[in-house]
Amino acid sequence: MIKLNRNQTLSGPQIYLTGASYDATPLPVREKLSISKARIQEALESLEYYVNSGVILSTCNRTEVYAIGTDGHSPITFIQSFLCDWSGLSQEELDPILYKASGYDAIRHLTETTAGLRSMIVGEWEIQGQVKQALQAAEDAGMADPFLGMLFHHAIQVGRRVRDETDISKNALSVSSVAVNLAAKRIGDVHRCKVVLLGAGQAGKLVARAFSQRGVADLSILNRSLQGAEELAAALGGRAVKLGNLQREMEAADIVISCTGAPHAIVNSDIVRKVMTARPVRPLVIVDIAVPRDVDPKVKRIDGVTLYDIDDFIKVSKTHRKAREEEIDKALGIIDEEMSRFIEQWHAISVKPVVDALMQKADVIRQRQLQFTLKKLPPLSQEELANIEAMTKSIVNKLLHNPVKCLRNNGHNDDVMVEVVKELFDIDTKALSDK
Repeated sequence: MIKLNRNQTLSGPQIYLTGASYDATPLPVREKLSISKARIQEALESLEYYVNSGVILSTCNRTEVYAIGTDGHSPITFIQSFLCDWSGLSQEELDPILYKASGYDAIRHLTETTAGLRSMIVGEWEIQGQVKQALQAAEDAGMADPFLGMLFHHAIQVGRRVRDETDISKNALSVSSVAVNLAAKRIGDVHRCKVVLLGAGQAGKLVARAFSQRGVADLSILNRSLQGAEELAAALGGRAVKLGNLQREMEAADIVISCTGAPHAIVNSDIVRKVMTARPVRPLVIVDIAVPRDVDPKVKRIDGVTLYDIDDFIKVSKTHRKAREEEIDKALGIIDEEMSRFIEQWHAISVKPVVDALMQKADVIRQRQLQFTLKKLPPLSQEELANIEAMTKSIVNKLLHNPVKCLRNNGHNDDVMVEVVKELFDIDTKALSDK
């Protein structure tokens, strides 16, 4: 769960996060919260009815929504309503498992997530691309305002630095590689195995490549799009098979790995019973790495079948994390450093409207008073006018130097200071931005 750091404060627009992840949310609930790549634009269009801007990060391990609070109001209640409506789960069902964070804690959470520290398989690479895709989808939907863009770019940059400067991802496992390892451990020598792969997306490609590198005897690839299966089969020396031939392929298989983006199970217990009736002596290992699950959990009850799902990876992940404790500490040190830098950047941007409005108002007053004074003076040369112009600008800049310095250097520790400056100088940043 999220580790909060209440000593840190954040000025300006506030980031809010609401989500659920593998470490506290049962797989059946994660399935309902899950938002597939095919439906992400639909989900973002729906989210627009709840918040002004937001980014959805949905993977096999988590579903999270990041949003900006407006006028000091938290959007968390609205995000929860969106998640309830999307998943069909009640508020009472979601309340115990949803985590919520804002400000520094929300930023820190996304940064650690993108660096692979909050993944089931610590250091895995896939999350970096998933975070980039989440931002891109929100930008395509017009839901990523500049502050969310700044946040996600920060997380991606830090994630890249962590991987460059530590060994957190050296020889790192992935969900796909763990799936192959589980299947191989159960079956034994994969050189003689027939493997059936359901799904030719990114996860499917990684699975197929892992089996190909191990020299699997026979690899069949089934996909909703036959063309996608053919392209992957051609690249890795497998066979593309029409999805309608699934039962026949399973009857000859030793290992089945499923990783489609289907919204419901595509391998039910009836199909598997028929498969095992045709091959009662030979065991079958099925690894389901999809969320929502591709394989009906009832399949576990069928004799001769071993079924693993994504939650079976947790034991492997704990061992993997323990072996990388030193690299995790190094990664956290980098994140500490980058967080301090980012908070300063965030603060500078958040107080910029106040600083700009203050300087603009002062310059309007300066110009008005200068013109009033020049009308009372005899004609002046261009050089004399330039000198007076420079002198009045210098006076204004010197008078405002300390207020601006305090805003830039200390406003992030005390939002009251920003409000005091706005009141003292009668600054309305909203009115300015509406012009």
